[in-house]
Amino acid sequence: MPRPKRIVLVEVAPRDGLQSEARILTTEAKLELISRLAGAGHTVIEATSFVNPAAVPQLADAEDLMKRLKRRTGVRYPVLVPNEKGLERALSAGADDIAVFASASESYSRKNLNHSRDEVFAAYAPVVRRAKDAGKHVRGYLSMVIADPWDGPTPHDVVRDCARKLLDMGCDELSLGDTLGSGTPHEVAALIEVLQASSIPLATVAMHFHDTYGQALANANAAMSLGVTTFDTSTGGIGGSPFAKMSGGNLATEDLLWLCRGENIETDVDLDVTVATARWLAGELGHELPAHVSRAWARG
Repeated sequence: MPRPKRIVLVEVAPRDGLQSEARILTTEAKLELISRLAGAGHTVIEATSFVNPAAVPQLADAEDLMKRLKRRTGVRYPVLVPNEKGLERALSAGADDIAVFASASESYSRKNLNHSRDEVFAAYAPVVRRAKDAGKHVRGYLSMVIADPWDGPTPHDVVRDCARKLLDMGCDELSLGDTLGSGTPHEVAALIEVLQASSIPLATVAMHFHDTYGQALANANAAMSLGVTTFDTSTGGIGGSPFAKMSGGNLATEDLLWLCRGENIETDVDLDVTVATARWLAGELGHELPAHVSRAWARG
């Protein structure tokens, strides 16, 4: 399959990135981050999460942030909701894009969401239906699609069935996450081929890679070669799961942009602005960020 001429980046630093940071940024700093990301050219920016503030204190200001967010024309700002109560909070705060989060593995579902995998899917059906009835775009996250630290490798047929459930309940797109960050290009390719053979359109699929074992960029490269054109990335490479401490940071936005620059793949996201944003964010968080490109440019 020919390489894509254009890909879409879903910038997840304000939610998935910040949720794992020790330092809690002010709402003003978060709004500044989102504004900088939109200024870099991002058209999809994951803004925050309406989970229980006690579970993720870094995002406890979700209502205030969404109400104060100055939306730019042509930019989507999805927010994560864990249940109907979270959806109600998000809708009241003016959210237009909704995301739900499930796990392909049983253990992570119980540890992260406190329910079995089947219970989670059953609970999300009315959430997605209500969001769709309200005219909202819905994204379905599916974590642990390669392996789980407690259950081991995730069977491809389980990932396929879970992905199909999310689409069937009304999700407009899927984000398939190698949450543990243990996947290799061969494993990623094998999973994508199963999805293709199961008539799950790759146009609905985004890949979400973590860089725990240094494989995130290689995995994205492999996925592009098989027709995936949407990728979740995080400026500076921040992120991980507060519920799976062994998980590394997300695929860094600037690292994927560097690859795309070298292969003439369009993204509409400015690399220089992204690196500048990563440097600013490192100052706000009080530590160096893991993205390779930003660190290399700082040394240059």
